[in-house]
Amino acid sequence: MAVLRISEEHRTISGRTEVAKYLETMAIDYDVWKPSHPLSSSASQEEILEAYSTEIEKLKAAGGYVTADVINVNPQTPNLDAMLAKFSREHWHDEDEVRFVVQGRGLFHVNPKTSPVVGIEVEPGDLIRVPRGTLHWFDLCSDKQIRCIRLFQDPGGWTPWYTDSGVDEKFEPVCFGRSFVA
Repeated sequence: MAVLRISEEHRTISGRTEVAKYLETMAIDYDVWKPSHPLSSSASQEEILEAYSTEIEKLKAAGGYVTADVINVNPQTPNLDAMLAKFSREHWHDEDEVRFVVQGRGLFHVNPKTSPVVGIEVEPGDLIRVPRGTLHWFDLCSDKQIRCIRLFQDPGGWTPWYTDSGVDEKFEPVCFGRSFVA
């Protein structure tokens, strides 16, 4: 289950209901999904999409998403550092960014402009929808591994629009997990 850290307030929020309630104030959707049948760690993209097909179809209908795929990033991914550099700078998109974590962990930072930046560490079972136009960036945790279902409104995918504000440089790209104490 996701853990939130609001560094500026020295505050941590955990628990499904509490996390969802806080993120709702920023129009970010958060939920936890369980697979309709067990998955192995080596499950194929097709097996993963089938296991979550009911949830995916509901999201597609509600959000106008037209396609879903699975991204699998790990230390052996070619050009990993260059790929990660695209995500770890503050940016926004013309469409929602929807991620459901199947394996691994990652850290979304969201800059809502009207309140402090929030770090959201996601782990298997977490679904997050960052609405179009929301300033954010993403880092992998130290093991540099994540496997996610992604949903898109445009079959061609989205384009990051970088702010070059430098705000992302003020935050450590370090996952904090349940051991963080405010």
